[in-house]
Amino acid sequence: MLKVAVIGGGSTYTPELLNGFIEQFHYLPISELWLMDIDETRLRIVGGFAQRRVAALGSPFKVRLTLDRKEAIEGANYVITQFRVGQMAARREDEYLGKRHHLIGQETSGVGGMAMALRTIPVMLDIAKDIQFLAPNALLLNFTNPSGLITEALNIYAPGLSAVGVCNSAFTTKMEILTRLSQAHGEKYNDDQAEILTLGLNHLSWYYGFKIDGNDVWPEVFNMYLDELRRSENPEFDPLAISRLKMIPNSYLAYFYGEKRKIAEQNQWPPSRAEQVMLLEKELMDSYQDPTQINLPESLMKRGGAYYSTVATKILSAHYNNLGETHIVNVNHNGAIRGWEQDWVLELPCRVDRSGIHPIPTEPLPLFNYILLEQVKRYELVTIEAAVHGDYQAALRGLMTHPLGPVDEKAEEVLNDLLETNRAYLPNFFR
Repeated sequence: MLKVAVIGGGSTYTPELLNGFIEQFHYLPISELWLMDIDETRLRIVGGFAQRRVAALGSPFKVRLTLDRKEAIEGANYVITQFRVGQMAARREDEYLGKRHHLIGQETSGVGGMAMALRTIPVMLDIAKDIQFLAPNALLLNFTNPSGLITEALNIYAPGLSAVGVCNSAFTTKMEILTRLSQAHGEKYNDDQAEILTLGLNHLSWYYGFKIDGNDVWPEVFNMYLDELRRSENPEFDPLAISRLKMIPNSYLAYFYGEKRKIAEQNQWPPSRAEQVMLLEKELMDSYQDPTQINLPESLMKRGGAYYSTVATKILSAHYNNLGETHIVNVNHNGAIRGWEQDWVLELPCRVDRSGIHPIPTEPLPLFNYILLEQVKRYELVTIEAAVHGDYQAALRGLMTHPLGPVDEKAEEVLNDLLETNRAYLPNFFR
């Protein structure tokens, strides 16, 4: 029996994840997929759709629904976390928190990312305790944002837990590059032929190499990307700066390299991204609620998260089938990056087999990249302490450390607003 538990099973992403398990069933023969959520209405709607779809395809496995987290986790082989504390309304508050203070308002970067982390870390550590007690041999795949920071918290406060932080960004970039190369060469490439080289933190990484069938094609890939920037009327990154960097930045680095531009875009809200997603989610939930609906709605891809199910099921299959494949994930690098602090969680290529997730030794990034990475990592570490202990001063230091944070004299004002806005979700700060 192969049991998979999804914490946050009422997410609109769940049907895509379900599809991945259906498509990979011959390689990953799960017996039971448990969907757990604290929102009974969402669980009933999304879970009901999942059960109908599986039944229509011949019931290759059972889909079970529960509001009881322990019941979902008990005896699981794999646990997937994809929840959002405070749901989409909290994300909207994170965005407008930034806007109120003329700072970046985004769900994983800056003050919004900090608010999300403070809400999420205590909940994730409780889930980790449940896994260690009820499913001690399970592998945890964490998609919950901010994924790298959450995985760092698990690394520090849940020792012994087998956990990996997962994001679709690297795989999506890989597929975008393959599409460009296929068009340029008139030849169809698939993802198994390709290897992308990257290093950094989740949503703060750089791509610096690409191979097809073992052959280095990075000069061609980089020049194609640079040409696209130069041809664009409104490029996301400055072509001259990128030509000097000689790397392709993760798209979230636009918040760091183009902070003023992003704030100017915020000034045009509403709608913020959360408000856009809330409308999409209503459309999706209406579709899932239709008792005749068994197919994935076309609007699902507008929600974001392309290749989410592909990434999840490929990692689980590599682990379950002892494949030794390389995947880009977030783990403690354990000395794989020469000269960097050994206990940091990084986003990097890892070999995945039945024995676990093994970081592949990788050359460190240049100093220009490292300076920004180290500053954000220091912010992550102090934010984790703030979340775990409800430590106001630690939270203040975290806010002041982040490169997208407020100037020092405004830090307390911003932090007080952040804490008060999220009072219902921060019991550690309001005992």
